[in-house]
Amino acid sequence: MQAYLSKLPQVGSLLDSAEWAGLMQRYTRTQVKAALEGELDRARRAILAGDTAVPTAAELRRRVELRLAQLTQAGPGRVINATGVIIHTNLGRSPLAPEAVEAAAAAAGYCNLEMDMDSGERGSRHAHVEELLCRLTGAEAALAVNNNAAAVLLALAAVARGKEGIISRGQLVEIGGSFRVPEVMEQSGVRLVEVGTTNKTYLDDYRRAITAETGVLMRVHPSNYRVVGFQHEVTLAELVALGREYNLPVLDDLGSGTLVDLRPYGIDEPTVQESVEAGADLVCFSGDKMLGGPQCGIVVGAKKWIDRLRKHPLARALRCDKVTLAALSATLALYVENGGWKKVPVLAMLTEPLEAVEARARELAGALAALPLKVEVVAETSPVGGGALPLHQLETRAVKITSARPARELAAALRRARVPVVARVRDEPVLLDLRTVGAAEIPMAAAAVAAVLEGEQNG
Repeated sequence: MQAYLSKLPQVGSLLDSAEWAGLMQRYTRTQVKAALEGELDRARRAILAGDTAVPTAAELRRRVELRLAQLTQAGPGRVINATGVIIHTNLGRSPLAPEAVEAAAAAAGYCNLEMDMDSGERGSRHAHVEELLCRLTGAEAALAVNNNAAAVLLALAAVARGKEGIISRGQLVEIGGSFRVPEVMEQSGVRLVEVGTTNKTYLDDYRRAITAETGVLMRVHPSNYRVVGFQHEVTLAELVALGREYNLPVLDDLGSGTLVDLRPYGIDEPTVQESVEAGADLVCFSGDKMLGGPQCGIVVGAKKWIDRLRKHPLARALRCDKVTLAALSATLALYVENGGWKKVPVLAMLTEPLEAVEARARELAGALAALPLKVEVVAETSPVGGGALPLHQLETRAVKITSARPARELAAALRRARVPVVARVRDEPVLLDLRTVGAAEIPMAAAAVAAVLEGEQNG
């Protein structure tokens, strides 16, 4: 093996050669050297594992160029979501409305983030969204931070740090990447007091747990699960009445949160307005789930409590940046318009008639008809996703693709397309779910499939 290892070229001789001059002009010497050393290390490991094919200088240059190209293209990039999962956490959750995208781009340069344009003096970044949130929810005051976990953390720390927080045992949930309510409470400095059982909690359970050390009563909406069957839970209105009786604030964590009553569409999810109307002192919810905006967490509620959140040291650490606030403001503005919520992509997809989805499926199937594939439009269902509406399955239509290539290989190849297409695999066929594919994306999806098959044939 030593003989093969000795054939590997020296780093300096390659970097100083004329063949590498182009790379050295495009990238810094430090980065080219690091990439080359990485490829040489990879080659050494291959040789030691028994591979006697020593890469040539030209092959190493090609590998280094590819590695550097991948490095400079790192970061979130556009994909076509053909999974049918509307709020897809791995794919960036809610797609933004065009108005929000435009607002975010406009705010990316200099903007009036913290300037009062009338006086020319310093203003508040919170003012860009607070009035909109208050008008839409009926709350006295509002605050946006960088996600809902941050909203809950800040609310608990500002309201009840050093005291006890009472919560039903059935609401000690875990959301997403190990966001656990007990751990968030611990980090906020609130001591957890569990009451009731997993499936049944009564108002007297809360009442018996209240002591001089109690600082907050908390309810967590089960956004990503449901307890069904033999169960009982205390209503928010009952919890608020108990809080008033003992002069304790009530924090309602809605999780995903929606500003639109979707029950006429068969989607049973409580609205933020209902929590505010029930009297919750603080209501926390996400901006990038059912609301359909950018990643952020929103707290609305009584002014005296929101003011405490605003003054807490954590508020600065958890605040939103200018691009987020611009996108959130533009998204909220759509809800002010009559029927404007239908412009929010998440809500549009949730409520779109099945006939429209089927029409797009047939259009895509037609675009794929000339390819060496078996193509069929099929009836399917898909979850909403993103920790929202766990029991709700959406009727949808998908294009089922069957080829000689194994389904998982075909799906992997589509993810590597110039415009990646993320599909789902059901047994052997690949499914392209048109619930989450827009009309403008159909030609791109068809082109990706054609390119994958062409590459397969050329290979």
